Amino acid sequence: MTAADAPRPGWRDALAVYLQPRVLIVLFLGFSAGLPLALSGSTLLVWMRETGVDLHVIGLFALVGTPYTIKFLWAPLVDALDVPFFARLLGRRRGWLVFSQFLLLGAIILLAFCDPGRLPWYIVFGAAVLVATASATQDIVIDAFRIESLPESEQAAGMASYVFAYRVGMLISTAGALFLVSGFESWGFEKSAAWTAGYVVMAVLVVIGMITTLIATEPEKSAAAKAEHAAHATDSPLKRVFETAVAAFSDFLSRDMALMVLTFVVLFKFTDALAGAMTAPFVIDLGFTRNEYAAVIKGVGLAATLIGGFAGGFVARAYSLTTSLWIGGILQAVANLTFSYQAVVGYDLTMLTVAIVTENFTSAIGTVIFVAYLSSLCRNPLHTATQYALLTALAAVGRTYLSSGAGYIAEYAGWVWFFVICAAAGIPSLIMLAWLQQRGHFQQFESHAHK
Repeated sequence: MTAADAPRPGWRDALAVYLQPRVLIVLFLGFSAGLPLALSGSTLLVWMRETGVDLHVIGLFALVGTPYTIKFLWAPLVDALDVPFFARLLGRRRGWLVFSQFLLLGAIILLAFCDPGRLPWYIVFGAAVLVATASATQDIVIDAFRIESLPESEQAAGMASYVFAYRVGMLISTAGALFLVSGFESWGFEKSAAWTAGYVVMAVLVVIGMITTLIATEPEKSAAAKAEHAAHATDSPLKRVFETAVAAFSDFLSRDMALMVLTFVVLFKFTDALAGAMTAPFVIDLGFTRNEYAAVIKGVGLAATLIGGFAGGFVARAYSLTTSLWIGGILQAVANLTFSYQAVVGYDLTMLTVAIVTENFTSAIGTVIFVAYLSSLCRNPLHTATQYALLTALAAVGRTYLSSGAGYIAEYAGWVWFFVICAAAGIPSLIMLAWLQQRGHFQQFESHAHK
């Protein structure tokens, strides 16, 4: 029986995968990954503004997120080197995980005692960058651990669980942290002390990720990397990192249709990126208030994103990778037409809710399936962290650069046709998908998943 003839799992099997121990480990690691993001971002900015920091200084803190963008630059460190002591005690990936989590805990505590109202802004900035760098490093390791721990049939479910817990972690470090600070103030803490205490509690929550790492088992694929590291133990660390980075590039580029695959990676989420760049201005132009938009986004929009993530995991479990990519690609493109209809209707809160829910739900389906595909591309355990970091950086090209002209398109075409154009922007990726499918690119993944 071939992979194509094999029966697809039923809905019970698709749901049961979320209870697999490996997937549950990824779930809790997702919480650990989502927790620190706002602590060096939006939550920190609230603290700074409350203490009277100037707006132009607050604006500079957008640069704190730079480590998340350039993390692929030090991803080869994670692949090439083992952390002393931790690697011997826990293994290659888990050693890096615990090490990055210790760094993260210490960085958050350091930031907790950096009162923005009393210390120079650059000291607070430096502490925030340390949090972001430790967090980005943890992200690198978690991605590699997830890819190497989960079989291909569980990658999408693992990513859906990861995204759900990631969002929960973000919610706790935003709304949860703010409520916590208010609670400390109501118990008699001064404002500065309340913020410090709130951040210390957030730091303690990093322990959840540490415990999860200790409970987890080292991926079996680490054995091959361990042997490779032992063979090059006498080489200088700098040489090993450089050779790992070069090998990661050459390994990927030597594959069949590599450049076409990379083009597909760049284009698949472009339809989402183009529309997402102008969604907020569009909503404001129609006369909705900031509070109305925020209520829909943070309420039913967030719920749609979480449910859509699990739906994406179900689709990927129930269908082949190729079919799943077709479903995700078509849905996320067509969903943009709901905003075109919103432009025709005008101010209508019910229609806005429908549009946001539709867009968030379908985008989450596409994202989970797409990440499962990216994970499948990283097959060599010697280069998992580096290759995945590079692929996600390429995937962000559409959001960062290709969508930069969205405002010009919207101004020229008008809102109705702008979102039609956004839907059409998904067509090139579907053409690429058909081209790759016709040439058998996906057979290697589906055959391996069946085995």
